[in-house]
Amino acid sequence: MKMNLPNKLTLLRVALVPVFMAFAAVSHYGREDFSPLWSFTAGAVFAIASLTDFLDGYLARKNNLVTDFGKFADPLADKMLTTAALIYMVVDGVCSPVVLAVVLFREFAVAGVRMLAAAGQKVIAANMWGKVKTVLQMLTILFFYFAAALADPTNIGAVQLVTQVLCWAVAAVTVISGVIYIKDNWNAVGG
Repeated sequence: MKMNLPNKLTLLRVALVPVFMAFAAVSHYGREDFSPLWSFTAGAVFAIASLTDFLDGYLARKNNLVTDFGKFADPLADKMLTTAALIYMVVDGVCSPVVLAVVLFREFAVAGVRMLAAAGQKVIAANMWGKVKTVLQMLTILFFYFAAALADPTNIGAVQLVTQVLCWAVAAVTVISGVIYIKDNWNAVGG
C-alpha cells in the first residue's frame, strides 16, 4: 500500500509516542529530582505529535486522501499517545487511576465495535464526540506538562488541582463519547 502524506503524519505520531514517554519518564513531577526541562520537552514532543493529528485529518479531507488505513490508524495513534500520557500522569499523582480506567474501558469498547464492523467489511471512522474527547485529553495533557515546567514551586498545588479537574472532565466526556459511539454504530455490527 502506498502511503500518502496524512498517513505518514499518523505514523510519525506513533513514532513520537516512545520519544514523549522517554522525556515524561525522566521528568519526575512532584519529586525532589523533578526536571522542569524534561517536563517542558515532554510537553513539546506531545504538542508536535498532537499537531500531526490536526494536520493529517485536515490534509486528508482537503485533498480527498481519506483512506481506510487512515480511518483505522488515526484514532489508534491518538489512543497510543494520550493513553501513554495519562499513565504517566497517574504515576505522577495528578490524574486518578479511575479516570485512566474509564478512558481504557471506553477505548476497548470502541475497539470491539470497530473489530465487529471490520468483520463485516465496514470501517467506522471516529465521530465528532470522539474528536472532542481527544482534543480535551490533549489539552489536559499539554496543560499539565507545560504548567508543571513553568510553574513556580509555590504553585504546584494549583497545577495539580487544575490538572485533576481537567482529568475528571476528560472522564465525563469519554463516557459520553463512548455511549454515543456505540449507540450510533450498533447497527453496523449487527446489534
